[in-house]
Amino acid sequence: MLIKPSTALRNEYNSISELCKEKSEPVFLTKNGEGDLVLMSIEAYQYREEMLDLREKLLSAEAGRLSGAKTYTIAEVSERLRGLIDGNL
Repeated sequence: MLIKPSTALRNEYNSISELCKEKSEPVFLTKNGEGDLVLMSIEAYQYREEMLDLREKLLSAEAGRLSGAKTYTIAEVSERLRGLIDGNL
């Protein structure tokens, strides 16, 4: 966990920016010894958002499966994809 005082943001912006990008981890900023902000690179933020979106979709699919939604075997999906590729569907 990378922790810096909030004054470091003003005084060391460039090095904190590089640290966020190099480590691909958030930097936690404190104010008066207490947690205040979290700073991360745009790439790390976008990756995190994509993973959260994927997790939400997987949880939704699993909830559907558990509630009785139709599921398909790997063989059924493969057959359907082959049909689509070959133009048979």
